Amino acid sequence: MSRDATPSAAPVPPPPPAEITFAGHYGKNPLGGASFRQMCGRLPSVLGQTCRMAWRIDRGSVLLLLVCQIVIGLAAAVLLGATSRAMAPILGEGRAADRIDAALPALVVIAVAVGVARVTSALASYAEGRITPLLMTAADADMVEAVCRVEAAAYGEEGFADRQEAAEMGVMRTNLMVRDAQQFMAAMIRMAAAAGVLTVLHPLMLALLVLAVLPAGAGAVMAARVDYETHYANVGDRNVRGMMRWWATTPKLADEVRANGMTGYLMFWYRSLSERIDRRTLAMAPRLLRIALTTSALGGAFLLATWTTLAWLAVTGRVELGVAATAVVAVQSSLSALSQVVIYGAAMFHTSLYLADMRAFLDFAAERAPKRGELTAPEQPEEIRLDEVVYQYPNKAAPAVNRVSLTLRRGEVVAVVGENGSGKSTLTRLITGLYLPDKGRVVWDGVDVAAADPETVWRRTGLVPQFFGQWPLAVRENVTLGQPRTHHDAPVWDAVDAVGMRTAVEELPHGLDTLLARELWGGSELSGGQWQRVACSRALYRRPPVLILDEPTSEMDARGEHRMFTVLKDMARDRITIVVTHRIENTRMADRIVVMEHGRITEQGTYEDLLHSGGLFSELHALSQDR
Repeated sequence: MSRDATPSAAPVPPPPPAEITFAGHYGKNPLGGASFRQMCGRLPSVLGQTCRMAWRIDRGSVLLLLVCQIVIGLAAAVLLGATSRAMAPILGEGRAADRIDAALPALVVIAVAVGVARVTSALASYAEGRITPLLMTAADADMVEAVCRVEAAAYGEEGFADRQEAAEMGVMRTNLMVRDAQQFMAAMIRMAAAAGVLTVLHPLMLALLVLAVLPAGAGAVMAARVDYETHYANVGDRNVRGMMRWWATTPKLADEVRANGMTGYLMFWYRSLSERIDRRTLAMAPRLLRIALTTSALGGAFLLATWTTLAWLAVTGRVELGVAATAVVAVQSSLSALSQVVIYGAAMFHTSLYLADMRAFLDFAAERAPKRGELTAPEQPEEIRLDEVVYQYPNKAAPAVNRVSLTLRRGEVVAVVGENGSGKSTLTRLITGLYLPDKGRVVWDGVDVAAADPETVWRRTGLVPQFFGQWPLAVRENVTLGQPRTHHDAPVWDAVDAVGMRTAVEELPHGLDTLLARELWGGSELSGGQWQRVACSRALYRRPPVLILDEPTSEMDARGEHRMFTVLKDMARDRITIVVTHRIENTRMADRIVVMEHGRITEQGTYEDLLHSGGLFSELHALSQDR
């Protein structure tokens, strides 16, 4: 070993993932100060909410379900009454044949009641099976629509992703809601029927039976509270773990993950986060065990008292033997029904916690949906004017766009350049009305975007953002995004031709019908530059009067880049065109160049004017030539 050689240092262990908690303005646990009585008081509202949601989905099935529950309850009452009538002769004196003959009418009623209950239960399951998938689909669709329709600025608000993750759990729990409510109501009806029989036999029996089941109900509700506390503590970690799982496993990042040796760290990170979630979950196990042991002991003591009381009533002759036998059946039926009430009542309570998160998020999303005005944006705007516009992202110290005034005219191509973080992309979001300025105005031909119906603004725009969608759809739908203008493909091919993609599309296995998703059976994949051309064709297909392209050629080769800017120049006379780019040479085609620095416009002019101005543009140009 040479004198300069030193033993290799031990590898530095990677740090664990940072602590992530569901906290902030909306991060207060709704059960933090809730009493047991308050928690139980949620059940009627949850039951009502379930009925209202199901009623909107399928009224016929809801009516069938309600009728079935009533019939099942009546059948239970008839069954107990017939059992009481049958027990008297069966346990009486005389020949067995005579006793059976005397009990036969009651036994027939019992058989009919059992048959009716079985058939009605099957019909109730059928009705539940019709409602549940529709309700799940409706909740899921409401969730997706809510996220899609919020103001774009809402995504940047603190806790948005955590609230969405909590709401997603509510969507998943929706499939249990109807089943739990149906079982809860059925058990309540059966319990009422059995309780009526028990009350007639001896009022003390019902009181003891309720006491026998009440501890189990209290335990189930307390266990649900503990489970929800665990869920609440893990929301942030679960949200990040889910995102990281997607990024680590998507084929789109497979090359980066493998070639950079990231697999080991990603797995360490993923397992560390999973273990932390598991630790929180396991830490709740002792509390759950204490709840289960305590409530089981209390319930067992009261149940023993119930059976002891029944035996005492029979032995002392306070009730006849036949009545006592009927009481045994009634107690068993009541106990089963009460247990079902407890189990499904607790399940409804449990589900209600997650549904409350979903409802809260949907209400929040409704509040953050665009509510700007009813004015209609002009069909073909001649001019877009920004007057002293200021926009600052939440939790940022300085505005991303600061007192910007700019006029854009139809027929003009405007290039926007500047260093990273200078406010270029934010400026485009303000122009298109995706963001509304904190101060100042964005005006389309005299119409303030803040007072216009946003849909009328977005129907006039075509936007190619830096991060565009690579949708798992056919080529045709990737160009039209499901908004065809004709019943034939000529406009689609025109857009494909404009970006130089015809040959590439024709070489795909099924042309325009080829599914662009290599992960799916029969799907194909495009290169990065080809995907970028498809994204540009998507904007061109719309033929928008306002066209904005944010780094539209960053992944294209020189030929594709030249073609793209030639097309933009040829189309410019019919629209307002804004191109954001870091490639200074591309700005030659622009009629005007806007230079941004720290959220402000510091220079404007033609390529030749700015090239010799000695400002940031000439500096960036010199750097681009020095590569």
